[in-house]
Amino acid sequence: MRVLVIGSGVIGTTAAYQLARAGAEVTVLERCAGSGLETSYANAGQVSTGYAAPWAAPGLPLKALRWLLTPHAPLRVRPRLDAAMLRFMAATLGNCSARHYARNKARLLRLAEYSRIALGELRAEIGIDYDAGQGGTLQLLRSAAQFDQARRDRDILERSGLRCELLDVEGCVRHEPALARVADRLAGGLRFPDDETGDCLRFTQALAGHAIRLGVEFRYGVRVEALRIRDGAITGVETDAGPLVADRCLLAAGLDAVRLLRPLGIRAPIHPVKGYSLTLPLLDPEAAPRSTLMDETNKVALTRLGNRLRVAGTAELCGMDLRLRRGRLETLRRVLVDLFPEAADPRQAEPWAGLRPMTPDGPPILGESGCAGLYLDIGHGSLGWTLSCGSARLIADLMLGRAAAIDPEGLTLARYRGGWLAA
Repeated sequence: MRVLVIGSGVIGTTAAYQLARAGAEVTVLERCAGSGLETSYANAGQVSTGYAAPWAAPGLPLKALRWLLTPHAPLRVRPRLDAAMLRFMAATLGNCSARHYARNKARLLRLAEYSRIALGELRAEIGIDYDAGQGGTLQLLRSAAQFDQARRDRDILERSGLRCELLDVEGCVRHEPALARVADRLAGGLRFPDDETGDCLRFTQALAGHAIRLGVEFRYGVRVEALRIRDGAITGVETDAGPLVADRCLLAAGLDAVRLLRPLGIRAPIHPVKGYSLTLPLLDPEAAPRSTLMDETNKVALTRLGNRLRVAGTAELCGMDLRLRRGRLETLRRVLVDLFPEAADPRQAEPWAGLRPMTPDGPPILGESGCAGLYLDIGHGSLGWTLSCGSARLIADLMLGRAAAIDPEGLTLARYRGGWLAA
């Protein structure tokens, strides 16, 4: 079976590998000069089942209103006359009820746990090197109110089968000794021991190399102009390098999927949400985190990647604007200096911004598109690295007609029938 995969970020590359491993003849089309050079390039570095939760949550509307008046708020909305943005915001708010949140979180956890297992098996199978760590994630709590909420969250998470530990301040310092100097500012932490870390770019490019050894052809610098349809079925694609034919096509192009699907009358409710990161060389490894932690107040992650530190976070609704805004980067610098001032020099930071392809309800969109032979693997938002290996296995099973290891219910485009408020 000839399969075209459009997109070679972490989502498209993991899918290409699994399809080739199952015996498909795979060609990957990527508009950039290599794999993982857009949204996968410098993300937070967390492979975190513990944070597999929708952004659309109870309390978000009130928080968003407060954040409008906060200079270093986790969320910033750039006002613009953009109908797509308004639809996305309205649908996100519509998913903030407790009922919708519980349903969407359960869907995400199902895929995230499967993905965690799949990544571990992949690592054991091919010995891939990507600055991997298995030290868990620590959610830092700065107030008694946050600690009480974390206690309630722990009970819910444990009922879902997710391992987590509620820690006092001493427990936080035991797991991350560099926090000792700021212990008086903390109220405790919620730790997810099964979470992992790693450099998503290194993983993506290394896995592309393994995929090539399985026979996958990567064609870089090729832009897909349109999908070719005949009698309601995919036959191939038009590219700026000429047409290509295929038996199946997998669209894993993130936000670019919206452009390619629109002429087919298929509306994929994904929207760009910009995130930022700083990557810094370590000056003092003992003054840096050992693994990864999330500052709950500022929604900023700090992750150890070998001899580097990645500081990532913030969310900005600003369309396709990739400009590096000083205020957003300053939020990351403030958190770094506040928690680990001796670990790295902010003046040596490499700044970056990427556009997360978000859905209004949280889970990605996997499976059939409604056009025969055309499949979707899009909309993973801030959890692309976390969900990638499980999504790859699931989509390979669906495309090749094999029994899937997990139920795709609630993860397909079908959930949006009748509107963007997912059913």
